Amino acid sequence: MIYANAEEWLRATKRHVLLFGMSGLGKTHVAKCLRGAGGWFHYSVDYRIGTRYMGELIADNAKREAMKVPFLRELLLSDSIYIGSNITFDNLDPVSTYLGKPGDPARGGLPFAEYQRRQAEFREAEVAALLDTGRFIDRAEALYGYPHFICDTGGSICEWVDPEDPRDPVLTALASRCLMVWIEGSEAHTAELVRRFDKAPKPMCYRPDFLLAQWQAYLDLKGVAEDQVDPDDFIRFTYAAALAHRQPLYAAMARNWGITVRAEDMARVNDEAAFVEVVAGAMRERMRGAA
Repeated sequence: MIYANAEEWLRATKRHVLLFGMSGLGKTHVAKCLRGAGGWFHYSVDYRIGTRYMGELIADNAKREAMKVPFLRELLLSDSIYIGSNITFDNLDPVSTYLGKPGDPARGGLPFAEYQRRQAEFREAEVAALLDTGRFIDRAEALYGYPHFICDTGGSICEWVDPEDPRDPVLTALASRCLMVWIEGSEAHTAELVRRFDKAPKPMCYRPDFLLAQWQAYLDLKGVAEDQVDPDDFIRFTYAAALAHRQPLYAAMARNWGITVRAEDMARVNDEAAFVEVVAGAMRERMRGAA
């Protein structure tokens, strides 16, 4: 870790932190608190994906849909209107909308092959955005004078790395510049995440082998053809399995590359001082466990 112990972390004049874990456990909330405190640059990986790496794909997809409407088609062909995505830190919906859901086209589903292609595009974009972290640390200080840096990652970071490989290129790059902090949820948090997702399912991204296994398991369970799949039902089915699939990956990332902070402790963070102390406490706990 870039800070050898809690005391070094507490004395640091420059703090660089990366938060990871399941979406919905407070990564963005904490990042916003620190950004509001001043002195902290908030780097959102999902925002970077949507603006730098997938912005054109998202806009082209919207134009493709607009071209199906005669009125909009004429306006687009005559350059009379402009179509783009309005991505913000608080509204990343254009990214998830582009990812889509597989299944029945009458219910908004995509052919599974197209869904896989978009998943691959997202994977490439997320890895690139993660590898931009170091450059943004330097940029934040050189351009704006920010001494501190918080990287707010997406829940799928664990899908593209091997936390047991000490030479993993993404984790090596990230850990060399940031303190890696896992926000670990409890069983109660997991149940709440499932409840929220069931109420409003949204597209997610998974490693190809996991996704293919879930797709085949769903088709076998339901006994339906690919173009008859209920898109929302499939992603609900996959989400529950994803929580179990990702948990050991996050745990290995924290064990080999960083520290763990319990979600209930992070939920009490409402300012910079509280955040610094919670992280220091987690570092002390890690050292006691290693003794």
